[in-house]
Amino acid sequence: MPPRRHLNLVDRGRALAWVQEGIRLREIAARLGCSHSVIVRLRQRFLATGSVETRPRSGHPQSTTQCQDRYITRQALQTRTTTASTIRRRLRVATNTDINEQTVRNRLHDQTLHARRQLGRILLTPRHMMARLAWSTRHLRWNRQQWAQVLFSDESRFSLEHDDGRTRVWRRPG
Repeated sequence: MPPRRHLNLVDRGRALAWVQEGIRLREIAARLGCSHSVIVRLRQRFLATGSVETRPRSGHPQSTTQCQDRYITRQALQTRTTTASTIRRRLRVATNTDINEQTVRNRLHDQTLHARRQLGRILLTPRHMMARLAWSTRHLRWNRQQWAQVLFSDESRFSLEHDDGRTRVWRRPG
């Protein structure tokens, strides 16, 4: 795994404490799993500014506030089958903020919410599992002629278009 280029606040404080104890910079970098230059820049920044906080960076400001991000997450969790465009419209009505649907998806991904296919089956009970096990043990010794009398049906769906018409659900991993 390549060395890290950035350290979180705890690791920055830990590294600075080790620097002040007199531990070699390369040893600190090895302990934290980062490159030597990260520790050098951290020490230089502390000597120049007296702080280990990261400086503000340039870039486009976010189009939503933290309050609006919480609203987006809450909408997705309250109605799991709602779409990004519906959440976008609700946000526009509630806060008069017009954002892109992809921004809604990005905010939900930041909260580890991803669109997944809805569960389309009933979960098996212990009784169902016992019945399936009994069926399989009954048919364990069947020969080829007996299985030839059985018709298996495959109900897989194939779609050449992007939209397969299935409902998606916002769900966290696991």
